[in-house]
Amino acid sequence: MIKHPRWLALLICSLLLFTAGCGNVQKEASNEGEQSPAGSPAQQSDVTLMLDWTANTNHTGLYAARDLGYYEEEGLNVSIVQPGAGGTDAMVAAGQAEFGVSYQESVTLARTQDVPLVSIAAVIQHNTSGFAAPVDRNMKTAADFEGKKYGGWGSPVEEAVMKSMMDQEGADVSKVQMINLGDADYFTAVKRDIDFAWIFYAWTGIEAELRGEPLDMIYVKDYSEALDYYTPVLVTSEDLIAQQPELVKAFMRATAKGYQYAIDQPEAAAALLSKAVPELDQELVLASQKWLSPKYQDDAARWGEQKAEVWKGYADWMFERELLDKQIEADQAFTNDFLP
Repeated sequence: MIKHPRWLALLICSLLLFTAGCGNVQKEASNEGEQSPAGSPAQQSDVTLMLDWTANTNHTGLYAARDLGYYEEEGLNVSIVQPGAGGTDAMVAAGQAEFGVSYQESVTLARTQDVPLVSIAAVIQHNTSGFAAPVDRNMKTAADFEGKKYGGWGSPVEEAVMKSMMDQEGADVSKVQMINLGDADYFTAVKRDIDFAWIFYAWTGIEAELRGEPLDMIYVKDYSEALDYYTPVLVTSEDLIAQQPELVKAFMRATAKGYQYAIDQPEAAAALLSKAVPELDQELVLASQKWLSPKYQDDAARWGEQKAEVWKGYADWMFERELLDKQIEADQAFTNDFLP
């Protein structure tokens, strides 16, 4: 299941590990990442790509790039791995993984802690997350959160987002009962403990459709442009960009091809992901892929494109609500320079 990331708690733990001695241990640059004059790789470079969560259709383009040989064509031997105990962001910042899957929320917080993460592509162009409830709870707008039980992971951002939405409708967030569910299954929780939760529609929403358990979905982006942030994103470290820019370019050329494949051929891409990760429900993967494929690029000029106003808008929103200790330089948090 794609679960909305418990990004704040996990990132704070990761940052503590990073600043306490995980260290900025960037792998030494070697001639493995050098390119021949013709632009073809001199030899294979081993690259670690760390996911944010268990594999799902947010990641299809990455598996496509690996299994269709796009990374190999660029001279990259890419290993796709699950998140480490220290968290993906900290591992990437410390050079223990060259690339990772993260979120604009967590990159923004990391930048305030001087953790040198940089977003190099938006996986999905618009925010597909929101608050979801079974239709029998009759929750059509944010005002309907009043008097209901919300199941989350105990992050300050949850209440801040909820409050900003409810304020627009004259509703009171203090009338929402907050329940910390951790990693509990959404479908079990709404039958037993809660009325609504924060989900990504592309997975949990599609699963609800397949189960015949329809949802009311209230997308956060519909309430504020600032909440239409990039989630997820691909990240790397400032050190890797400085030391091995050609490796980053090669990775992004192949990755962009992988996501283009997922955009153009959702059924084949779904089959590829199911083969790579056989424990996933094949029916869910296919339905999710069909829903998500048009949303990777959406209205952007190219897949992965990021806008400064999106980064600044969300950082300002977080700062105004005291979710950040200081402002960030938004144009340092992301780059489009490595997109083909």
